[in-house]
Amino acid sequence: MIRGDRENRMERLGEILSQSLKRLNLAGRLTEYSVWPIWDETVGPTIARHAQPEKIRRGTLFVKVTAPTWMQQLQYMKDMIAEKLNQRLGKEVVKNIFFVVGKVETKGPPPKHEQSQATGRSQPESKSRLDEEQLRSIRDPEIRQSLQRLFEAKSRRGKS
Repeated sequence: MIRGDRENRMERLGEILSQSLKRLNLAGRLTEYSVWPIWDETVGPTIARHAQPEKIRRGTLFVKVTAPTWMQQLQYMKDMIAEKLNQRLGKEVVKNIFFVVGKVETKGPPPKHEQSQATGRSQPESKSRLDEEQLRSIRDPEIRQSLQRLFEAKSRRGKS
C-alpha cells in the first residue's frame, strides 16, 4: 500500500465516524463531556481536590463535593465557574451547576495542612495563612477573588 492510499483510507474513516456521530446524535454528548479534561485546570487544584464533575444532563453539570461547606462556598461561585468552563470550550455547554455531597476521587496527596486537619493535629499556622495558601493555588483571578471573599466572610462570622 502506498502512502496516498493510507491517507485516503484515513480520510474516509474520519468521514464515516463524523457521519455516524451525527446520525446517532452523539456529537452533542461528546461536547458536554469535554468539561472533564478541563475541570481541574479551570477551577484550580484546591477546588478540584474538593469538587469533581460527576455527570452532565441537558446543560446541567452535576458536581460531587467533599462536604456541605464546599457545596455552600461553590454555590456562590457556580455562575462564574460555568462561565469559565464555557469560555474554555468556546460555546455554552454548561448552563447550570448542581452540587451534591459525596466521595470525591483525589488525584494526589492532600497538602500538608489538610493532612494535619484529617489526623486531628493542629498546625501552628493561622487559618488565614491556610486560606492564602489555598488561594494561591487557584490560577483564575476571578475565581480566586470570589473564594477569597468567601473565606473573609466565613472568618468574620466565626469571630462574632
